[in-house]
Amino acid sequence: MLHYHLVFVVKYRRQVFDDEISNRARDIFEYIAPNYNITLEEWNHDKDHVHILFKAHPNTEISKFINAYKSASSRLLKKEFPQIREKLWKETFWSQSFCLLTTGGAPIEVIKEYIESQGQIDRRRQQNGKQGI
Repeated sequence: MLHYHLVFVVKYRRQVFDDEISNRARDIFEYIAPNYNITLEEWNHDKDHVHILFKAHPNTEISKFINAYKSASSRLLKKEFPQIREKLWKETFWSQSFCLLTTGGAPIEVIKEYIESQGQIDRRRQQNGKQGI
């Protein structure tokens, strides 16, 4: 098994993610992933992107999985959360590009901690009643 750190960004960095939308995006990932021998390890989000740590079999066709996930999640998220369409320009949900890193150089626990920390500053501000910049 190989470990990967994947980052998907919303087109034009539109701030559409909250906990509910992120959880649904995660559910879609977990539904599609087994078809590609992929197992989700960690998931977190900020307002305009998601971080995903997953493991995959060495012969997994990662690019096919990414295309399938981006297509399905875009369609389902826009359908189930109509407020997303108000924030998007045209119909595109995800940015065409993404960041995919193998995690061989850093211990998995370090990467998990990094992903867990994503968006925490904004969430703390919201809990304390402060507005983010």
